[in-house]
Amino acid sequence: MHNSGRPKKIRMVSKAPNTKQFSPRGTRGRPGYNQLKVEELEAIRLSDHMGLKQADAAKLMGISQQTFSRVLRNARKCLAEALVLGHIIKVDGGVFKIEKWA
Repeated sequence: MHNSGRPKKIRMVSKAPNTKQFSPRGTRGRPGYNQLKVEELEAIRLSDHMGLKQADAAKLMGISQQTFSRVLRNARKCLAEALVLGHIIKVDGGVFKIEKWA
């Protein structure tokens, strides 16, 4: 089967994540999990943690501002859902390359 979609552009990430999983405490049973892609974590780091404007963060990641905005929106949705529902957050996957710049 042929994938007719456009290939994803590689997103530049400054370093591999230090932590691969966050788990809630006080949750009975086995909580579900949400997957946060490495480039989504980088978008959160650049925008929310470092306070960069989206256009500047997008340049660092080697993507358009529109793509950065979409990656950031997906990351925030993933985090919000995990926090509200008490899910584990697993940091893994995505389309990225580690490029030390920040």
